[in-house]
Amino acid sequence: MRLLVVEDDPDLNRQLAAALGDAGYAVDRAFDGEEGHFLGNTVPYDAVVLDIGLPRMDGLCVLENWRRAGRTMPVLILTARDRWSDKVQGFDAGADDYVAKPFHMEEVLARLRALLRRAAGHASSELVCGPVRLDTRTGRVSVDGAPVKLTSHEYRLLAYLMHHAGRVVSRAELVEHLYDQDSDRDSNTIEVFVVRLRRKLDCNVIQTVRGLGYLLGPAPEIL
Repeated sequence: MRLLVVEDDPDLNRQLAAALGDAGYAVDRAFDGEEGHFLGNTVPYDAVVLDIGLPRMDGLCVLENWRRAGRTMPVLILTARDRWSDKVQGFDAGADDYVAKPFHMEEVLARLRALLRRAAGHASSELVCGPVRLDTRTGRVSVDGAPVKLTSHEYRLLAYLMHHAGRVVSRAELVEHLYDQDSDRDSNTIEVFVVRLRRKLDCNVIQTVRGLGYLLGPAPEIL
């Protein structure tokens, strides 16, 4: 899952990116409203953490422009404003949730997990496909109750497929959502990670749909 952090405070931006990276997300960073607006308009992020008080372009303007342009990714706004009217403005601009500064990082992580689950149509923090279970709170993966140790890239791939279980996901989509903007991208490496995942999971839950991509779950009938 690929996230965008738009925060002008360098220390807070770095802390957010580090915490999200440690939680298994690919993270891009922006430090002002114009840069954040551009990235949000050109990259298919799974969710955005957006500060309201940004230089060069206010966070509410960024959000309103995204929504006007049809960008539907979940947005968690960060605000130092305590007035209820400011929170209402954020929701009316298109925010999905908010956190008031100062905040605990665990709260941000929990709210993002909830936004990502809801966006993918999941109610529980535990994603299940056949014998495979992935706990989004702890990052733990198991097969038939036995723990499975994955690398960060393997975990990102499995998490994305499990969030979108039952839908064919192309290699191009996986590349867009598994790597941040500074990573070297090669769609051929996706196949390598799929092979490794299949070996570690040791169950036939990741299907290859020829010419289309990958599917978590039973292979569909192609007419």
